[in-house]
Amino acid sequence: MRRNVKELLVEAKDASELMLDLAYAAVFFDDDELAREVLRLEDRMDVAVHEMRILCMLATRSREDAEQLAGVLNMVNSMEEIADAAEDIARVVLKDLGVPGELRDDLRHAEEILARVKLRDGNTLASRALHDLALPSETGMWVIAIRRDISYVHQPTGHTVLQDGDVLFLQGPAEGVDLVRRLAGGETFGLQPPAPAGRLSNLDRAVDILVELKNAAEVAVGLAYSAILFRDVGLAREVSGVEDRCDDLYNDLQRWVLRAAQDVDDDELAELRALLQIGNSSERIADAAQEMTRLAESDEEPHPVVAAALREADEIVADAVVMAGAPAEGRSLRDLSLETATGMYVLAIQRAGGWAYRPRGTRPLRAGDRLLATGPQEGVTLIRHLTGDLRDDEPAV
Repeated sequence: MRRNVKELLVEAKDASELMLDLAYAAVFFDDDELAREVLRLEDRMDVAVHEMRILCMLATRSREDAEQLAGVLNMVNSMEEIADAAEDIARVVLKDLGVPGELRDDLRHAEEILARVKLRDGNTLASRALHDLALPSETGMWVIAIRRDISYVHQPTGHTVLQDGDVLFLQGPAEGVDLVRRLAGGETFGLQPPAPAGRLSNLDRAVDILVELKNAAEVAVGLAYSAILFRDVGLAREVSGVEDRCDDLYNDLQRWVLRAAQDVDDDELAELRALLQIGNSSERIADAAQEMTRLAESDEEPHPVVAAALREADEIVADAVVMAGAPAEGRSLRDLSLETATGMYVLAIQRAGGWAYRPRGTRPLRAGDRLLATGPQEGVTLIRHLTGDLRDDEPAV
């Protein structure tokens, strides 16, 4: 059955975001299978993008139609660029360039990572619903997608029943990965805690910059979707600021990689090349996010299909304002266990006109803070209840 533009746009958004998560996870685990998942999703993206371009051309009946659908195609092009950049990151793993151990140690400091786990013989998860398994409370890991044969289930619900052979994509703390792998009948990674930090070398500085560049690029994508959904020019400017920061970070990365090259032998030069390739791809992701925000900055109203698709995507964008006396006031994100309690991930916090991107779990919330969060539709009411935001019955826009 032929799909419509909205359905294809939803698929492209979900697939490109999952590709981005999987690509960085493939680097973290040096996992060829994770990298191949990125390539599988890229093939699906190509099909969806091709179909969308055909449908947009067929739907054009006037100049006004053409102008609105041109905005849709620009957004599609940005999604495709994000997917292409994610594929290039995955190919760093498949080409066996290798990445410095320092990079994996730095990524291990992240509060959350993404992992791929296949249900094998002897698993205790098959034929059970996600709600009954209670993986978030038992392991700290959330199932964000499932691959079943060649089909993907994005953002499965608690009623989704797992089957033997399912490939799960999960998000959560690094220590939760082995817990899920045991339940799935697989071997554990045996991840060790990061090595204690010593004196910073040129390579350490390069790695630190790359991690900051990765985080900034991911935030730029989330903010770009927020800017389009809310028609918020201020958020669009924030994306431009993040993109400028990514340009500066990539220049700094090049400088420190060149300095680090003086300290390594020829066998380790491939690892430095890998850092530059991942950095270049991350910068391209931020560029694509900035290009996407032209829809929010345009005087022309975007085609209704854009907002409709963003609302129906498996991970929608919503905001919530912390009110005085609300349960969230004065408490940290970690104390609130927002992701476990609501399924929503806080992308950024606006306070006194400024933004804090990817806030740490220890950050306390204040009255007046505006949270931008991504997650399932049902999580919007829950997070607004915690913040005292009275728009519980208002749909996310």
